[in-house]
Amino acid sequence: MQRDSIDFKNEKISVLFSKIFIPTLLGMFLSSTINVADGIFVGKGAGADALAAVNIVAPFFMITIGLGLMFASGVSVVASIHLSKGKTKAANINMTQAFTVSFLLMLIVSVVVLITPQSFARLLGCSDKLMPLVLDYMYLIVPSFPFLVALTIGMFVIRIDGSPTYSMLCEAVPAVINIVLDYVFVFPCRMGIKGAALATAIAQVIGFVMVCVYMAGFHKTLSFYKPKFSPTALKLTARNIGYMVRLGLSSMISEVAISCIMITGNFVFIKYLHEEGVAAFSVACYCMPLAFMIANAIGQSAQPIISFNYAVSQTQRVRKAARLSLLTAMASGFIVSFICIVFSKTVIGLFLSQTDKAYMLATAGYPYFAVSFLFMTLNITAIGYFQSIENFKRSILYMSLRGFIFVIPYFIVLPIVFGATGLWFAVPLSEILTFLTISIMYLFNRSHPQNS
Repeated sequence: MQRDSIDFKNEKISVLFSKIFIPTLLGMFLSSTINVADGIFVGKGAGADALAAVNIVAPFFMITIGLGLMFASGVSVVASIHLSKGKTKAANINMTQAFTVSFLLMLIVSVVVLITPQSFARLLGCSDKLMPLVLDYMYLIVPSFPFLVALTIGMFVIRIDGSPTYSMLCEAVPAVINIVLDYVFVFPCRMGIKGAALATAIAQVIGFVMVCVYMAGFHKTLSFYKPKFSPTALKLTARNIGYMVRLGLSSMISEVAISCIMITGNFVFIKYLHEEGVAAFSVACYCMPLAFMIANAIGQSAQPIISFNYAVSQTQRVRKAARLSLLTAMASGFIVSFICIVFSKTVIGLFLSQTDKAYMLATAGYPYFAVSFLFMTLNITAIGYFQSIENFKRSILYMSLRGFIFVIPYFIVLPIVFGATGLWFAVPLSEILTFLTISIMYLFNRSHPQNS
């Protein structure tokens, strides 16, 4: 296998960033089409109620990705720092611990959910009308979630091992397979929402297998380390996992924040606009992870550069990488928001028929929601910077602001003030206020470095 040549310490920052960012962005963009493809095929092939049902389960999907990102972000920072100091064995041990613990944890969670699926569906905001569709979707997709967690970690590990192109393939290949199977299962096979779930599950398992193949025979520096189960080893594992969780917690909160937005949105939209409102809101929920993935690609591309050079005290290189990532985020966020606002009816038409009531509801509010994508991209990138320099307290604070502290009250208050239209304002306003908070605190700490 041809390896990518990466020198985190000496190569020009712009060249280094591009070398990682381009395949990472392509891989994540293709990976995000898994959700979008589900939405398009379900909406067109099974109807608005099925689309709403997928949106009910989507928060659990995002939380699962969040668990994977938490371990992946944490082990990436730790492993990057170990590799910068020549401690390959320590990096391998941490990587093995992250894989093992996260897989077992998600396996336990999935079993619990499948034992009590109706209760869990209620927690996600499911109505009686949508329950049969939601259960059909959950029974097939939930068993694949442990493999999704491992796949997420594997892509990070492969990237810092010096193979961002293969990491991209671990996202791109399952995405293509998912789209093909979506079409086959939903339309020719007429499996409806079950077909969409099965297609996604198969794609995730294939991605997991690709990670295993790389780690088994094509790895460069990082490889699995034989686990030990002595009391001392277990104590060290708990300590290492705790540190990785602290570093990566903001990534988990980021996905939980999206889940919280979806769950809260499902409850309030169904209250004010009924099941058709949830279907309309689902269009925004399918596009939101797409914008998030672009921001995540920027942050993940900058992370090994920043972490490595931060560990060896190359301050200027850290600043250059941070500045470049923010400029990239600004340009990307503007483009996404512009497209989604100007071509909003085209975007909505991908998911819903123009004869559906949900289509009319979405066209009335989605352009307001799309404003959030610009500020979301900037916020996620800035938070990623604080993760990369091990400032987990600030990254958690900012992620909590945008995902919980601001958005939940907005969802409750704005409909009272502006009516149903106010539902669409909640996410944009929370992202804007988070961006202003980050900017003000940055300017304050720059003027008062002793407080940073």
